[in-house]
Amino acid sequence: MNGNNTLEEEIRERIAKGNKAFYANKALCKSNLVSRKSKLKLYWSVIRPVLVCGCETWVLKESIIQKLCVFERKILRKIFGPTKEANGIWRMKTNKELEDLIKHRNIINYVKAQRLSWFGHTNRMPETSIVKRIHKWKPFTGRPAGRPKFRWDDDVRNYLKEMKLVK
Repeated sequence: MNGNNTLEEEIRERIAKGNKAFYANKALCKSNLVSRKSKLKLYWSVIRPVLVCGCETWVLKESIIQKLCVFERKILRKIFGPTKEANGIWRMKTNKELEDLIKHRNIINYVKAQRLSWFGHTNRMPETSIVKRIHKWKPFTGRPAGRPKFRWDDDVRNYLKEMKLVK
């Protein structure tokens, strides 16, 4: 979080660290000796955790979702490689094909699940906990003029409504 209450700088740094983690393991990701299943496990256990460290507190704006999805699809395209058509022409996999290959366990769903986990964790904390007190704290001043920025709490509650867990 920076002084403007935005996460863009943090997301850029996280994506750069995710790139470093990928390029540190690039030989494994491009090797024909390693199965795609193993490469996917490498992505889910090494690269993705570097990318989403601290994601429990992120507010997902469309620009952030787009950047994370672009990064993930770039990695997945390198893991799964191109597809050979019946006429012998090679092409890159579409976004839909990548989603089907990973069974819709994309990075956005992962971040949302982590946030829900953190939301439940903070709600179960005792009222005397510092984290719980900060979560429940209300500022003394009003919000600035203009369209209000989404808060973390609003984002999590909207996701719960999407999943039809609350009304």
